[in-house]
Amino acid sequence: MGKLIAFVRCVAVIGLFAGPGCMGYRLGSSLPPGIDVVHVPVFTNETDEPALEVVTTQAAIAEFQRDGTLAIGDVDRADVILRVRLTGFSLDPVRYDRDAATTAEEYRMTIQADIQLIEIRTGDVLVRSRVHGERDFVLAGDLSSAKRTHVPAAARDLAARIVRASIEFW
Repeated sequence: MGKLIAFVRCVAVIGLFAGPGCMGYRLGSSLPPGIDVVHVPVFTNETDEPALEVVTTQAAIAEFQRDGTLAIGDVDRADVILRVRLTGFSLDPVRYDRDAATTAEEYRMTIQADIQLIEIRTGDVLVRSRVHGERDFVLAGDLSSAKRTHVPAAARDLAARIVRASIEFW
């Protein structure tokens, strides 16, 4: 019986010291109550990459639907609106051909964006963040074809980071 009491006291002491470190932490969305529907207009494309806004907007809508925390809706029934400005698009070499030091074999595609999640009723900005999506790929063929092939993957990575930043802000 004495060992049981000692064990219970030990657990209580651990809980006393460990508990406050976890206070305020919760899984899932940290959006205020009543935020259930997001409107996602077509992103603004400030890059030189044509039609990037179409692919990235579609990827973000699909990621919100996959995540399920917020439903997608028209602006007239939405609680928040997601404003996204695509601010950068780059292709950077990450690995070169051993025999030709100036010939890149692998690239990293990066899409940069500034996001705002705005509560429609109040106009308050709930989230303001800068995010990026990326995709590494080995060059097979010409760079134009590779861009067309790999932009959707970079857009999906960007979309996942947009959704995470939108629903898990601190």
